[in-house]
Amino acid sequence: MTMEPTSEEQANTGPADTGSTRTGPASTGPTGAGATRTGPASTDPASVEGYDPRAFPPFAVTVDLAVFTVRDGTLHVLLIERGQDPYKGAWALPGGFILPRESAGQAARRELAEETGLSADTAAALHLEQLRTYSDPDRDPRMRVVSVAYTALVPDLPEPHGGGDAAHARWVPHDSQGRLAFDHDRILADAHDRIGAKLEYTGLATAFCPAEFTLGELRQVYETVWGVELDRPNFRRKVLTTPGFVEAVQGGARLTGGRGKPAALYRAGPANALHPPLLRPEGRHTT
Repeated sequence: MTMEPTSEEQANTGPADTGSTRTGPASTGPTGAGATRTGPASTDPASVEGYDPRAFPPFAVTVDLAVFTVRDGTLHVLLIERGQDPYKGAWALPGGFILPRESAGQAARRELAEETGLSADTAAALHLEQLRTYSDPDRDPRMRVVSVAYTALVPDLPEPHGGGDAAHARWVPHDSQGRLAFDHDRILADAHDRIGAKLEYTGLATAFCPAEFTLGELRQVYETVWGVELDRPNFRRKVLTTPGFVEAVQGGARLTGGRGKPAALYRAGPANALHPPLLRPEGRHTT
């Protein structure tokens, strides 16, 4: 998981009611290019010799969240319908402005709870992974806005409902969402690639299966998230030869239809990381 940057925590903040954050160089000031200041950090910018925060143009820092889950065998993404301009009535990723005295991670969980109706406990328990920072100067028509994006792939999330400045919130099948507001199409595409990689290197896919599952059920999770059709014998071989990925349930079997013998049952193994990784095949997309 990417460590959270501290730039937004070190930034000098402007009026809380605008949601904007004034930022300037953390270690250099206008007294000399590249001049590094040493010594204890000061909480009062005015006390730093030669530093005037008003010399730097203000801009806002926001968070955006691309949260995925698997529902009824289909990959879904959590979206909100914007209730305010800009893009009023358009669908977008949940998110909003970072408040002056909170970190990006704190803002992400607060906005997720406010805009989707998920409980604060549910939002706090999510494993959010920092995706990247989006800083195109014209990405927001209101002003210069830099966004820190997060993503997560989580099972068993409840139905959302709109709150805050979101008119509605819902789970939408991935690739059926249409055009999103701002640059959220780009963020969503990057996030989808990231969660696909998570399945390559971790045992996360087992969280979307029953406590005891067949390899066919596990394969369906990979096919759903990756959007590819996997070769069954090859998938079976890779799963069973990856140490700690799955464990056989002794004496367990389940009929899966057809005339074949019952399929063996497995449970999630103890491995947190997969060695070797279960890499995505290329050129076998199902859509």
